[in-house]
Amino acid sequence: MKKLFAILFSVVMILSITSCAAGDTTSTAPPASTADTTPSEEAPAAPSEETPAPAEPTSFVQGITDTEVLIGNSACTSGAYAAVGTPFLAGLEAYVAMVNDAGGIDGRTINFNHITDDEFDPAKGKAALANLVEDEEAFAIVGHFGTPVVGATIEDLKEYGIPAVYFATGIGQLYAEQATTNEEGYNIFPVQPIYVTEGRIMVAYAVGKFDAAKVGIIYTNDDAGTDIRRGAVAQLDELGIEYVEQEVTAGAADVSAAVTSIKNAGVDFIVVASIQGTMPTIVKELAAQSVNKDCITTYVNVSSAMSEAVVADIQGKFEVYGLGWVAYDDADGLALYQQWAPEEYAMNAYAQTGWIAAHFFCEGLRRLEGKEVTWESYMKALEEAPIKNPFGGVIDYAGGKRLGTQEMLLSRVVPTDETFVTGWEALTELASIDDLLKQ
Repeated sequence: MKKLFAILFSVVMILSITSCAAGDTTSTAPPASTADTTPSEEAPAAPSEETPAPAEPTSFVQGITDTEVLIGNSACTSGAYAAVGTPFLAGLEAYVAMVNDAGGIDGRTINFNHITDDEFDPAKGKAALANLVEDEEAFAIVGHFGTPVVGATIEDLKEYGIPAVYFATGIGQLYAEQATTNEEGYNIFPVQPIYVTEGRIMVAYAVGKFDAAKVGIIYTNDDAGTDIRRGAVAQLDELGIEYVEQEVTAGAADVSAAVTSIKNAGVDFIVVASIQGTMPTIVKELAAQSVNKDCITTYVNVSSAMSEAVVADIQGKFEVYGLGWVAYDDADGLALYQQWAPEEYAMNAYAQTGWIAAHFFCEGLRRLEGKEVTWESYMKALEEAPIKNPFGGVIDYAGGKRLGTQEMLLSRVVPTDETFVTGWEALTELASIDDLLKQ
Protein backbone atom coordinates (compact mmCIF):
# COMPACT_ATOMS: atom_id res chain seq x y z
CA MET A 1 0.00 0.00 0.00
CA LYS A 2 2.83 2.41 0.82
CA LYS A 3 4.31 1.81 -2.60
CA LEU A 4 0.97 2.54 -4.22
CA PHE A 5 0.68 5.78 -2.28
CA ALA A 6 4.21 6.66 -3.36
CA ILE A 7 3.22 6.15 -6.98
CA LEU A 8 0.08 8.20 -6.71
CA PHE A 9 2.04 11.33 -5.87
CA SER A 10 3.66 11.26 -9.28
CA VAL A 11 0.22 12.28 -10.58
CA VAL A 12 1.01 15.81 -9.40
CA MET A 13 3.18 16.45 -12.40
CA ILE A 14 0.36 16.47 -14.91
CA LEU A 15 -0.87 19.75 -13.51
CA SER A 16 2.49 21.37 -12.93
CA ILE A 17 3.21 21.47 -16.63
CA THR A 18 0.44 21.81 -17.08
CA SER A 19 -22.66 17.88 -25.34
CA CYS A 20 -30.79 16.54 -31.70
CA ALA A 21 -31.70 13.19 -31.91
CA ALA A 22 -29.28 10.37 -32.48
CA GLY A 23 -28.91 9.34 -36.09
CA ASP A 24 -27.01 10.80 -39.02
CA THR A 25 -24.60 13.56 -38.06
CA THR A 26 -26.36 16.90 -38.40
CA SER A 27 -25.12 19.34 -41.01
CA THR A 28 -25.70 22.36 -38.80
CA ALA A 29 -22.45 23.92 -37.60
CA PRO A 30 -21.98 25.25 -34.08
CA PRO A 31 -21.23 28.96 -33.73
CA ALA A 32 -17.76 29.76 -35.01
CA SER A 33 -15.20 31.32 -32.73
CA THR A 34 -14.88 35.09 -33.05
CA ALA A 35 -11.45 35.19 -31.44
CA ASP A 36 -8.69 36.98 -33.31
CA THR A 37 -6.41 34.85 -35.47
CA THR A 38 -2.81 35.35 -36.46
CA PRO A 39 -1.99 36.16 -40.09
CA SER A 40 -0.94 32.54 -40.62
CA GLU A 41 -4.30 31.22 -39.43
CA GLU A 42 -7.44 31.16 -41.51
CA ALA A 43 -10.40 32.62 -39.62
CA PRO A 44 -13.19 30.06 -39.05
CA ALA A 45 -16.00 30.37 -41.54
CA ALA A 46 -19.18 31.93 -40.18
CA PRO A 47 -22.32 29.78 -40.32
CA SER A 48 -24.09 30.18 -43.66
CA GLU A 49 -27.63 31.45 -44.03
CA GLU A 50 -28.72 27.95 -45.02
CA THR A 51 -27.31 26.44 -41.84
CA PRO A 52 -27.72 29.01 -39.07
CA ALA A 53 -26.17 28.40 -35.70
CA PRO A 54 -28.72 27.34 -33.09
CA ALA A 55 -29.80 29.97 -30.59
CA GLU A 56 -29.12 27.57 -27.73
CA PRO A 57 -25.83 25.69 -28.31
CA THR A 58 -26.59 23.28 -25.46
CA SER A 59 -29.57 21.80 -27.35
CA PHE A 60 -27.43 21.25 -30.43
CA VAL A 61 -25.71 18.01 -31.41
CA GLN A 62 -23.09 16.84 -33.86
CA GLY A 63 -20.61 14.00 -34.13
CA ILE A 64 -23.01 11.22 -33.21
CA THR A 65 -24.88 8.63 -35.28
CA ASP A 66 -26.71 5.43 -34.41
CA THR A 67 -23.41 3.56 -34.55
CA GLU A 68 -20.66 6.00 -33.59
CA VAL A 69 -19.76 8.99 -31.44
CA LEU A 70 -16.77 11.16 -32.33
CA ILE A 71 -14.65 12.74 -29.61
CA GLY A 72 -11.33 14.49 -29.90
CA ASN A 73 -8.54 16.54 -28.44
CA SER A 74 -5.09 17.77 -29.30
CA ALA A 75 -2.09 17.19 -27.07
CA CYS A 76 1.64 17.58 -27.03
CA THR A 77 3.32 14.46 -28.43
CA SER A 78 6.66 15.98 -29.38
CA GLY A 79 9.19 18.13 -27.58
CA ALA A 80 9.64 18.66 -23.87
CA TYR A 81 6.09 17.66 -22.85
CA ALA A 82 5.78 14.55 -25.02
CA ALA A 83 6.59 12.47 -21.94
CA VAL A 84 3.28 13.67 -20.54
CA GLY A 85 1.12 13.95 -23.64
CA THR A 86 1.99 10.60 -25.19
CA PRO A 87 1.09 8.41 -22.20
CA PHE A 88 -1.95 10.60 -21.47
CA LEU A 89 -3.32 9.80 -24.93
CA ALA A 90 -2.36 6.14 -24.56
CA GLY A 91 -4.42 5.86 -21.38
CA LEU A 92 -7.40 7.53 -23.01
CA GLU A 93 -7.08 5.26 -26.03
CA ALA A 94 -6.90 2.20 -23.79
CA TYR A 95 -10.22 3.03 -22.14
CA VAL A 96 -11.85 3.67 -25.52
CA ALA A 97 -10.52 0.32 -26.77
CA MET A 98 -12.03 -1.43 -23.75
CA VAL A 99 -15.42 0.18 -24.37
CA ASN A 100 -15.39 -0.57 -28.10
CA ASP A 101 -14.29 -4.16 -27.54
CA ALA A 102 -17.45 -4.65 -25.47
CA GLY A 103 -19.63 -3.29 -28.28
CA GLY A 104 -19.54 0.38 -27.38
CA ILE A 105 -22.22 2.22 -25.43
CA ASP A 106 -25.85 1.79 -26.51
CA GLY A 107 -24.63 0.35 -29.80
CA ARG A 108 -22.24 3.21 -30.52
CA THR A 109 -18.49 2.76 -30.74
CA ILE A 110 -16.28 5.67 -29.79
CA ASN A 111 -14.07 7.23 -32.46
CA PHE A 112 -11.26 9.13 -30.74
CA ASN A 113 -9.61 11.74 -32.98
CA HIS A 114 -6.31 13.01 -31.64
CA ILE A 115 -4.17 13.25 -34.72
CA THR A 116 -2.96 16.78 -33.97
CA ASP A 117 0.24 17.39 -32.03
CA ASP A 118 -0.23 20.93 -30.75
CA GLU A 119 3.31 21.02 -29.30
CA PHE A 120 1.97 22.77 -26.16
CA ASP A 121 1.55 25.85 -28.35
CA PRO A 122 -1.58 27.98 -27.75
CA ALA A 123 -1.95 29.03 -31.39
CA LYS A 124 -1.68 25.45 -32.63
CA GLY A 125 -4.06 24.26 -29.92
CA LYS A 126 -6.56 26.93 -30.93
CA ALA A 127 -6.39 25.88 -34.58
CA ALA A 128 -6.73 22.22 -33.62
CA LEU A 129 -9.85 22.94 -31.57
CA ALA A 130 -11.46 24.86 -34.45
CA ASN A 131 -10.74 21.92 -36.76
CA LEU A 132 -12.20 19.37 -34.35
CA VAL A 133 -15.39 21.33 -33.72
CA GLU A 134 -16.06 23.02 -37.06
CA ASP A 135 -14.56 20.62 -39.61
CA GLU A 136 -14.48 17.21 -37.95
CA GLU A 137 -17.70 18.03 -36.04
CA ALA A 138 -16.76 16.23 -32.85
CA PHE A 139 -19.47 15.50 -30.29
CA ALA A 140 -17.22 16.37 -27.35
CA ILE A 141 -13.71 17.45 -26.45
CA VAL A 142 -12.22 14.96 -24.00
CA GLY A 143 -8.92 15.50 -22.22
CA HIS A 144 -8.20 19.09 -23.26
CA PHE A 145 -4.50 19.29 -22.64
CA GLY A 146 -2.11 21.73 -21.01
CA THR A 147 -2.33 25.10 -19.29
CA PRO A 148 -1.27 27.31 -22.25
CA VAL A 149 -3.64 25.63 -24.72
CA VAL A 150 -6.58 25.48 -22.31
CA GLY A 151 -6.04 29.09 -21.30
CA ALA A 152 -6.07 30.18 -24.94
CA THR A 153 -9.17 28.20 -25.90
CA ILE A 154 -11.45 28.11 -22.85
CA GLU A 155 -13.60 30.97 -24.16
CA ASP A 156 -13.82 29.27 -27.56
CA LEU A 157 -15.13 26.12 -25.88
CA LYS A 158 -17.77 28.12 -24.05
CA GLU A 159 -18.82 29.89 -27.25
CA TYR A 160 -19.12 26.65 -29.17
CA GLY A 161 -21.15 25.13 -26.33
CA ILE A 162 -19.55 21.75 -26.99
CA PRO A 163 -19.27 19.45 -23.94
CA ALA A 164 -15.68 19.50 -22.72
CA VAL A 165 -14.78 16.76 -20.24
CA TYR A 166 -11.50 16.67 -18.31
CA PHE A 167 -8.73 19.25 -18.52
CA ALA A 168 -5.06 18.50 -17.94
CA THR A 169 -4.63 21.70 -15.93
CA GLY A 170 -6.13 23.40 -12.88
CA ILE A 171 -6.47 27.01 -14.02
CA GLY A 172 -9.09 29.12 -12.30
CA GLN A 173 -11.02 29.81 -15.52
CA LEU A 174 -12.44 26.29 -15.22
CA TYR A 175 -14.03 27.04 -11.84
CA ALA A 176 -17.73 27.79 -11.43
CA GLU A 177 -19.91 27.27 -8.37
CA GLN A 178 -23.32 27.50 -10.06
CA ALA A 179 -22.94 27.72 -13.83
CA THR A 180 -26.25 27.98 -15.67
CA THR A 181 -25.06 29.12 -19.11
CA ASN A 182 -22.17 28.16 -21.34
CA GLU A 183 -20.81 31.66 -20.91
CA GLU A 184 -20.45 30.81 -17.21
CA GLY A 185 -18.90 27.42 -18.02
CA TYR A 186 -21.92 25.12 -17.93
CA ASN A 187 -20.43 22.98 -20.74
CA ILE A 188 -17.08 22.71 -18.93
CA PHE A 189 -16.53 19.56 -16.83
CA PRO A 190 -13.15 19.60 -15.05
CA VAL A 191 -11.87 16.59 -13.12
CA GLN A 192 -8.35 17.43 -11.96
CA PRO A 193 -8.06 19.74 -8.96
CA ILE A 194 -8.69 23.40 -9.69
CA TYR A 195 -6.55 25.69 -7.56
CA VAL A 196 -9.58 27.58 -6.24
CA THR A 197 -11.16 24.36 -4.96
CA GLU A 198 -7.84 23.23 -3.56
CA GLY A 199 -7.52 26.47 -1.58
CA ARG A 200 -10.88 25.72 0.03
CA ILE A 201 -9.80 22.17 0.86
CA MET A 202 -6.53 23.43 2.39
CA VAL A 203 -8.53 25.57 4.79
CA ALA A 204 -10.87 22.68 5.58
CA TYR A 205 -7.85 20.59 6.61
CA ALA A 206 -6.38 23.50 8.60
CA VAL A 207 -9.59 24.05 10.54
CA GLY A 208 -11.13 20.57 10.60
CA LYS A 209 -8.01 18.53 11.27
CA PHE A 210 -5.61 20.98 12.92
CA ASP A 211 -8.06 23.26 14.76
CA ALA A 212 -6.60 26.41 13.21
CA ALA A 213 -8.12 29.58 14.70
CA LYS A 214 -5.99 32.12 12.86
CA VAL A 215 -4.55 31.31 9.45
CA GLY A 216 -1.70 32.95 7.59
CA ILE A 217 -1.65 32.92 3.79
CA ILE A 218 1.52 33.54 1.81
CA TYR A 219 0.70 33.55 -1.89
CA THR A 220 2.55 34.27 -5.10
CA ASN A 221 1.26 36.84 -7.56
CA ASP A 222 0.88 34.31 -10.39
CA ASP A 223 -2.28 32.46 -11.46
CA ALA A 224 -1.64 29.48 -9.19
CA GLY A 225 -0.97 31.55 -6.10
CA THR A 226 -3.84 33.97 -6.57
CA ASP A 227 -6.32 31.19 -7.36
CA ILE A 228 -5.35 29.17 -4.27
CA ARG A 229 -5.57 32.34 -2.20
CA ARG A 230 -9.02 33.09 -3.69
CA GLY A 231 -10.36 29.69 -2.62
CA ALA A 232 -8.74 29.82 0.81
CA VAL A 233 -10.11 33.28 1.59
CA ALA A 234 -13.61 32.31 0.43
CA GLN A 235 -13.60 29.27 2.75
CA LEU A 236 -12.18 31.24 5.67
CA ASP A 237 -14.83 33.91 5.23
CA GLU A 238 -17.58 31.29 5.17
CA LEU A 239 -16.27 29.79 8.40
CA GLY A 240 -15.65 33.12 10.09
CA ILE A 241 -11.99 32.26 10.71
CA GLU A 242 -9.51 35.09 11.19
CA TYR A 243 -6.66 35.29 8.69
CA VAL A 244 -3.81 37.48 7.50
CA GLU A 245 -2.20 37.35 4.09
CA GLN A 246 0.97 38.41 2.34
CA GLU A 247 1.74 38.48 -1.37
CA VAL A 248 5.17 37.67 -2.78
CA THR A 249 6.50 37.77 -6.32
CA ALA A 250 6.56 34.41 -8.08
CA GLY A 251 10.18 33.28 -8.25
CA ALA A 252 11.33 35.80 -5.64
CA ALA A 253 14.61 34.98 -3.94
CA ASP A 254 13.79 37.07 -0.86
CA VAL A 255 10.45 36.64 0.91
CA SER A 256 11.66 37.68 4.35
CA ALA A 257 9.38 40.70 4.72
CA ALA A 258 6.26 38.66 4.03
CA VAL A 259 7.33 35.94 6.44
CA THR A 260 8.13 38.48 9.16
CA SER A 261 4.65 39.97 8.78
CA ILE A 262 3.02 36.55 9.09
CA LYS A 263 5.17 35.76 12.10
CA ASN A 264 4.26 39.01 13.87
CA ALA A 265 0.55 38.36 13.24
CA GLY A 266 0.65 35.34 15.53
CA VAL A 267 -1.02 32.82 13.22
CA ASP A 268 -1.28 29.18 14.20
CA PHE A 269 -1.34 27.60 10.72
CA ILE A 270 -0.04 28.70 7.30
CA VAL A 271 -1.28 28.17 3.75
CA VAL A 272 1.63 28.30 1.31
CA ALA A 273 -0.18 29.23 -1.90
CA SER A 274 2.71 28.78 -4.28
CA ILE A 275 3.87 26.19 -6.77
CA GLN A 276 7.35 24.90 -7.52
CA GLY A 277 10.01 27.54 -7.66
CA THR A 278 8.80 29.72 -4.81
CA MET A 279 7.35 27.23 -2.32
CA PRO A 280 10.78 26.08 -1.03
CA THR A 281 11.91 29.70 -0.64
CA ILE A 282 8.88 30.46 1.54
CA VAL A 283 9.23 27.34 3.67
CA LYS A 284 12.97 27.86 4.17
CA GLU A 285 12.37 31.44 5.28
CA LEU A 286 9.68 30.32 7.73
CA ALA A 287 12.23 27.94 9.23
CA ALA A 288 14.98 30.57 9.24
CA GLN A 289 12.77 32.97 11.19
CA SER A 290 11.64 30.20 13.56
CA VAL A 291 7.98 30.72 12.73
CA ASN A 292 7.53 27.01 13.46
CA LYS A 293 3.89 26.76 12.45
CA ASP A 294 2.62 23.86 10.39
CA CYS A 295 1.99 24.60 6.70
CA ILE A 296 -0.10 23.17 3.89
CA THR A 297 0.57 23.49 0.16
CA THR A 298 -0.78 22.40 -3.22
CA TYR A 299 -0.53 18.88 -4.61
CA VAL A 300 1.64 20.26 -7.40
CA ASN A 301 4.44 20.49 -4.85
CA VAL A 302 4.12 16.89 -3.69
CA SER A 303 7.25 15.61 -5.41
CA SER A 304 10.67 14.43 -4.32
CA ALA A 305 12.31 17.63 -5.58
CA MET A 306 10.17 19.78 -3.31
CA SER A 307 10.58 17.49 -0.31
CA GLU A 308 14.33 17.30 -0.68
CA ALA A 309 14.51 21.09 -0.98
CA VAL A 310 12.97 21.72 2.47
CA VAL A 311 13.17 18.57 4.59
CA ALA A 312 16.48 19.44 6.30
CA ASP A 313 15.28 22.95 7.18
CA ILE A 314 12.03 21.90 8.83
CA GLN A 315 13.16 18.84 10.81
CA GLY A 316 12.14 19.21 14.45
CA LYS A 317 10.49 22.58 13.81
CA PHE A 318 7.20 22.13 11.94
CA GLU A 319 5.43 19.97 9.40
CA VAL A 320 4.80 20.74 5.74
CA TYR A 321 1.66 19.07 4.44
CA GLY A 322 0.56 18.62 0.85
CA LEU A 323 -2.63 17.46 -0.84
CA GLY A 324 -3.22 14.59 -3.26
CA TRP A 325 -6.17 13.75 -5.50
CA VAL A 326 -5.83 10.10 -6.53
CA ALA A 327 -5.84 7.06 -4.26
CA TYR A 328 -5.60 3.45 -5.37
CA ASP A 329 -8.35 2.32 -3.03
CA ASP A 330 -10.05 0.16 -5.67
CA ALA A 331 -7.84 -2.81 -6.48
CA ASP A 332 -10.26 -4.02 -9.16
CA GLY A 333 -10.22 -0.61 -10.84
CA LEU A 334 -6.43 -0.57 -10.98
CA ALA A 335 -6.34 -4.14 -12.28
CA LEU A 336 -8.81 -3.27 -15.04
CA TYR A 337 -6.67 -0.36 -16.13
CA GLN A 338 -3.56 -2.53 -16.17
CA GLN A 339 -5.37 -5.16 -18.25
CA TRP A 340 -5.95 -2.67 -21.07
CA ALA A 341 -3.10 -0.19 -20.79
CA PRO A 342 0.14 -0.73 -22.72
CA GLU A 343 2.59 -2.64 -20.53
CA GLU A 344 5.05 0.24 -20.39
CA TYR A 345 2.32 2.42 -18.85
CA ALA A 346 1.11 -0.06 -16.21
CA MET A 347 1.84 2.42 -13.41
CA ASN A 348 2.30 5.60 -15.41
CA ALA A 349 0.45 8.47 -13.74
CA TYR A 350 -0.09 10.37 -16.99
CA ALA A 351 -1.62 7.34 -18.73
CA GLN A 352 -3.87 6.80 -15.72
CA THR A 353 -5.19 10.35 -15.98
CA GLY A 354 -6.03 9.73 -19.65
CA TRP A 355 -7.97 6.64 -18.53
CA ILE A 356 -9.79 8.80 -15.97
CA ALA A 357 -10.68 11.37 -18.65
CA ALA A 358 -12.28 8.73 -20.90
CA HIS A 359 -14.11 7.18 -17.94
CA PHE A 360 -15.79 10.45 -17.02
CA PHE A 361 -16.85 11.08 -20.62
CA CYS A 362 -18.30 7.59 -20.99
CA GLU A 363 -20.27 7.81 -17.77
CA GLY A 364 -22.38 10.54 -19.32
CA LEU A 365 -23.13 8.37 -22.36
CA ARG A 366 -23.99 5.36 -20.21
CA ARG A 367 -26.63 7.40 -18.41
CA LEU A 368 -28.34 8.07 -21.75
CA GLU A 369 -28.67 4.48 -22.93
CA GLY A 370 -32.03 4.13 -24.67
CA LYS A 371 -32.56 7.89 -24.62
CA GLU A 372 -32.08 10.76 -27.06
CA VAL A 373 -28.52 12.08 -27.05
CA THR A 374 -27.97 15.81 -27.52
CA TRP A 375 -25.39 18.15 -26.08
CA GLU A 376 -28.01 19.31 -23.61
CA SER A 377 -29.14 15.83 -22.54
CA TYR A 378 -25.53 14.68 -22.24
CA MET A 379 -24.54 17.54 -19.95
CA LYS A 380 -27.65 17.02 -17.82
CA ALA A 381 -26.70 13.34 -17.53
CA LEU A 382 -23.29 14.30 -16.15
CA GLU A 383 -25.05 16.44 -13.56
CA GLU A 384 -27.66 13.94 -12.44
CA ALA A 385 -25.49 12.07 -9.93
CA PRO A 386 -21.88 12.09 -8.67
CA ILE A 387 -19.34 10.23 -10.82
CA LYS A 388 -16.79 7.95 -9.22
CA ASN A 389 -13.16 8.33 -10.19
CA PRO A 390 -11.88 4.84 -11.12
CA PHE A 391 -8.87 5.46 -8.88
CA GLY A 392 -10.75 6.88 -5.90
CA GLY A 393 -13.07 9.72 -4.98
CA VAL A 394 -16.15 11.20 -6.63
CA ILE A 395 -17.01 14.43 -8.45
CA ASP A 396 -20.42 16.06 -8.27
CA TYR A 397 -21.44 18.39 -11.12
CA ALA A 398 -25.01 18.94 -9.86
CA GLY A 399 -26.42 22.46 -9.90
CA GLY A 400 -23.74 23.80 -12.22
CA LYS A 401 -20.85 22.90 -9.93
CA ARG A 402 -17.67 22.98 -11.97
CA LEU A 403 -15.19 22.62 -9.13
CA GLY A 404 -12.91 19.82 -10.31
CA THR A 405 -11.81 17.30 -7.70
CA GLN A 406 -13.68 17.83 -4.45
CA GLU A 407 -11.98 15.16 -2.32
CA MET A 408 -8.28 15.21 -1.50
CA LEU A 409 -5.96 13.36 0.84
CA LEU A 410 -3.19 14.67 3.06
CA SER A 411 0.53 13.86 3.06
CA ARG A 412 3.57 15.32 4.79
CA VAL A 413 7.22 15.88 3.98
CA VAL A 414 9.55 13.11 5.16
CA PRO A 415 13.12 12.16 4.25
CA THR A 416 13.24 10.30 0.97
CA ASP A 417 13.98 6.57 1.28
CA GLU A 418 12.95 3.26 -0.26
CA THR A 419 9.54 3.43 1.38
CA PHE A 420 8.82 7.10 0.70
CA VAL A 421 10.41 7.49 -2.71
CA THR A 422 8.69 10.83 -3.28
CA GLY A 423 9.68 12.20 0.14
CA TRP A 424 6.02 12.42 1.15
CA GLU A 425 4.08 10.18 3.52
CA ALA A 426 0.34 9.72 2.93
CA LEU A 427 -1.61 10.31 6.15
CA THR A 428 -5.30 10.25 5.30
CA GLU A 429 -7.86 8.89 2.91
CA LEU A 430 -9.61 11.14 0.42
CA ALA A 431 -11.92 13.58 2.18
CA SER A 432 -14.27 16.37 1.12
CA ILE A 433 -14.68 19.76 2.75
CA ASP A 434 -17.87 18.57 4.44
CA ASP A 435 -16.10 15.44 5.71
CA LEU A 436 -13.28 17.49 7.21
CA LEU A 437 -15.42 20.11 8.89
CA LYS A 438 -17.61 17.46 10.55
CA GLN A 439 -14.64 16.04 12.45
